[in-house]
Amino acid sequence: MPVVLNRCLSVPASLLCLLLLPAPPAGAARGGARVVDQLPPLGAEGLYPGNRPPLRSVPLVKLPLGDVRAGGWLLGQLERMRDGFSGHLTEISSWCKMDGNAWVGKGRENGWEEVPYWLRGFIDLGYLLDDERIIGESRRWTDGVLSTQDSTGYFGPAANRTAPDIWPNMLMLSVLRSRYEVTGDKRILPFMLAYARWLMTVPLDRFLPGSWQKWRGGDNLDHIYWLYNHTGDPMLLDLARVNHERTADWTGGIPTWHGVNLCQGFREPAEYYQQTGDTRYLRATVRNYDSIMSAYGRVPGGMFGADENARPGYAGPRQAAETCSMVEFMHSDEMLVAITGDPVWADRCEDVAFNSLPASMTPDLEGLHYLTAPNMIQCDRADKSPMIENDGRMLYFDPWYHRCCQHNVAFGWPYFTEHLWMAAAGNGLAAVLYAPSKVTARAGNGANVTITEETGYPFAGTIDITIAPERETAFPLSLRIPGWCAHARVLVNGADAGVAPGPGTWVILDRPWKRGDVVHLDLPQEIGVKVWKGNGNTVSVIRGPLTYALKIGERWERSGGTDAWPAFEVFPATAWNYGLRMDPANPGRSLEIVRKEGPLDSQPFAPGSAPLELRVSAARIPAWKQESNGLIGQIPGSPLRMDAPVETVTLIPMGCERLRVSVFPTLIR
Repeated sequence: MPVVLNRCLSVPASLLCLLLLPAPPAGAARGGARVVDQLPPLGAEGLYPGNRPPLRSVPLVKLPLGDVRAGGWLLGQLERMRDGFSGHLTEISSWCKMDGNAWVGKGRENGWEEVPYWLRGFIDLGYLLDDERIIGESRRWTDGVLSTQDSTGYFGPAANRTAPDIWPNMLMLSVLRSRYEVTGDKRILPFMLAYARWLMTVPLDRFLPGSWQKWRGGDNLDHIYWLYNHTGDPMLLDLARVNHERTADWTGGIPTWHGVNLCQGFREPAEYYQQTGDTRYLRATVRNYDSIMSAYGRVPGGMFGADENARPGYAGPRQAAETCSMVEFMHSDEMLVAITGDPVWADRCEDVAFNSLPASMTPDLEGLHYLTAPNMIQCDRADKSPMIENDGRMLYFDPWYHRCCQHNVAFGWPYFTEHLWMAAAGNGLAAVLYAPSKVTARAGNGANVTITEETGYPFAGTIDITIAPERETAFPLSLRIPGWCAHARVLVNGADAGVAPGPGTWVILDRPWKRGDVVHLDLPQEIGVKVWKGNGNTVSVIRGPLTYALKIGERWERSGGTDAWPAFEVFPATAWNYGLRMDPANPGRSLEIVRKEGPLDSQPFAPGSAPLELRVSAARIPAWKQESNGLIGQIPGSPLRMDAPVETVTLIPMGCERLRVSVFPTLIR
């Protein structure tokens, strides 16, 4: 019998208990508006079927590439990607030259992760923007990849076969899946099946023997399940079992503290749950996440300190996260909200997307740096090790230098766009992540339905959803209520929907829909303060999904690159070493909100276009100084007793700033 996963939360709230409840029968009467903790599973039938039996049914299924389109500020990110370094890596990256490239069978060079890292974002970007240049380039690359398969089923660079190292192939399979979603290319499913059969011939001691592929085996597991759902070949379930057994043991604990491995690997037990139905695997993923964040995630922005590896004693807000880690953590969250139906994973994805990812790149998306921290006051070429684990120019905005992140960041915003809307049970649709967008998909009785989402989210809490089916049709429309929102309100055609959803729930509107119906979702964004007890009782100011940081003057200096693709250092032009004078118990009384007039900028993640500001009393802390290598000093604990002159300082969303202090000491007299 299909089951609904229902969540029961205890203390701490992140411990997940799962109860198995019968799913509503197919064709059940329409239920109006209701609130649920988790969405019911789709089942194997329907317009967008979920997992094929015997795999466990999932609550959400990604729509085909191109069904969801970005609007507003999110479209601005994709367009800047097109015009920035991600859209032009063939001009910049030596690994992305097709001549002599092993990925297209033209030589032995550049055969590891760089090309597929970049290409999985590049191909999706092209179809999301209908950009013929990018679509044409990605077609030439994928045709080349398809030409490399030999009679055994192996594909890709011959050099990777000797170990074998199948990690880069995991990435390239994502590229092929995207092409199949859009074009239905009849070569791809047989190609992937032949490769899967080759994997089944690899001796166990050589299957995922070590390094990235062993820690990141969950990426391969996702492809295996996708292929099984499309073909039904039972061999793939055996391969999935072998893949899980040979992947590093994420079920028993955390086998590596490398930052990117953590962001990808922690989810693997929950992926395997789809095959076992054993909720202990789901709990293992939750435990992994909690272990990572309780030890090293005691900071805002949704990330954790692993400036290559997480290290004991290095968990403060000046410790950084790789850009690779950001986009991989987002993708894990996107996968987990689909597997579990638990809205907390969508909250976590937005936290990274809005507060951390924008600061990893220049506002024009023409450069990036390797590492980004919640407190970071200088982005220069100087070596920051050992305070930052990696040596070299890790904070320097350079489109040329940061090898893995330079390529991998390309899939961050495209995948985020694709997961805004997903298919849900009852031939329904679900608003999973919020941003200006339009989705055209089948729903209800098979009608094509276009839904337009107009919003200033995450900078504003109002969302208007206009529904335009080709003919009247009934289906459930599911709306995520973020965990930070205590007083959400839902209106349908101006009338209250009659539900009072709590934080971290879904509202399901199950009714007939006709052209011109409008759903209004109000998510009031209240000011709050997060106290980081594990980091000296320091604080961050939060409003809705956004964390706020001190607005620091920026002095940009070009110091490398080319005229077409320059590199920059950024230095502080104003004071940064402030503590806040505020009452954490009543932050609204201590802060003034100042909203910027006019429409939202197409690039709101920049200091000059931040849509709103907060004003708060503060005072400088003379003892909090910059390190000799340019890194921000260790943050003092709170509260500090000081009689320094009081000033009014400005806070803006931390995602808008490349230099920022988002974790503060508090001051008392």
